[in-house]
Amino acid sequence: MTIALSAGLSLKPAHYADALASPADARWFEVHPENYFVDGGPRLAWLDAVRARHPLSLHGVSLSLASDAPPDEARLARLVALAARVEPALVSEHLAWSSWRGADLPDLLPFPRTREALDRIASNVAIVQDALKRTIAIENPSHYLALEGHEFGEIAFLAELVRRTGCRLLVDVNNVYVSARNLGLDAESIVDAFPADAIAEIHLAGHSTDPVLGDALLVDTHDAPIAPAVWALYERLVARIGPRPTLVERDDNLPAYAELDAERARAAAVLAEAAAHAAEAYA
Repeated sequence: MTIALSAGLSLKPAHYADALASPADARWFEVHPENYFVDGGPRLAWLDAVRARHPLSLHGVSLSLASDAPPDEARLARLVALAARVEPALVSEHLAWSSWRGADLPDLLPFPRTREALDRIASNVAIVQDALKRTIAIENPSHYLALEGHEFGEIAFLAELVRRTGCRLLVDVNNVYVSARNLGLDAESIVDAFPADAIAEIHLAGHSTDPVLGDALLVDTHDAPIAPAVWALYERLVARIGPRPTLVERDDNLPAYAELDAERARAAAVLAEAAAHAAEAYA
């Protein structure tokens, strides 16, 4: 079994030169498209240069798919234009909301998983996919408190969203771990429940403890190395579903590129081992 993409890294301006110098193998780079909603200039030129050498993924943070309104038309048009320009290998968004009556909020906010919410999100996902003329992957969120009013479990909600829209899933393993710890759930059971055929991509990241509550509340900060427990969950997931393109995310406290690339190489080794086992099974 082979895969087109192996493990990749989130691309930050501090690492543009390192990304350009990286081998043109199965690695890839992911960006938040909102940072490139411009008509020109050095940032877009750098993105073009990296794209000429490596595949890109666009991981959106502002479509607010769980809002009570369709995605902002101007923002969606910018995404469509950027996707046409860089031809990303993957496009993804979050299962969250961040806009309310014209105001943008600086967070990815939760919602009760109701039938009404499912209808609304499915409609918004369809709008985005129709505009892009491609499927997108939806990321499972991090949870920090137990909300009332759910009519679906999280995996059942995601599975039904996939069934209705044809979208795919982006499994963020760190989000699973953080949520399980915060809500008193079993992370292994959650990882085991994701429908394998729907998973298009995996994310790995680091987290931190809350400055006041400590270990009682984990925060998905993307500012630390990937925790051993998250690595273990990742290996468990890949062993079950087979290799999937995997991203190592780091958004703050950026270390040297070599340190991040070492985490990427570790993820790539997990994928290669799973691919080898699959090849043996089909031999």
